[in-house]
Amino acid sequence: MIEKTVINLSNLISLVMNLRKILIAVDNSTCSEKAAKTGYELAKTFGAEVALVNIIEPIPATMNQDLTLAPVFLETYDNSEENSHLLLKEIETTYGQGVATTYLSVIDSAAHGIIKQSDEWGSDLIVIGTYGRTGLYHFLMGSVAEHVARKSACPVLIIPNKAEV
Repeated sequence: MIEKTVINLSNLISLVMNLRKILIAVDNSTCSEKAAKTGYELAKTFGAEVALVNIIEPIPATMNQDLTLAPVFLETYDNSEENSHLLLKEIETTYGQGVATTYLSVIDSAAHGIIKQSDEWGSDLIVIGTYGRTGLYHFLMGSVAEHVARKSACPVLIIPNKAEV
């Protein structure tokens, strides 16, 4: 479970006054669209720039019958990078409305990639969506948003899929 942290007013004001770089983590889901909409609204309100990050998860290697590793074809990643760029462009077109936007698309695990890109880009806030799954699925699969919130050096705003934005 994600611990809920009480933010005092002076910390909140400090965060808002220094909000210049917002990293929005997106994939091809409705909850990431809600995160993108919220992130861009914050950027417009506070005059911040945005980085849209889409993580391309590595394709696991498979074994051939003779116990050698089957090759992972580079064109698979090329197509993924192209699709990622198209996704980021579509999100910027839909929600950006003139906000300065940087595209970040990397091959990595989701949570690690988001945190790493946030650190390298120097974001002041990460905005990420979550499905809000619980129970066995959450236990087995974990939550990318939860992992990012626990490990990130900057504040993380988690937008639940049930949110009306």
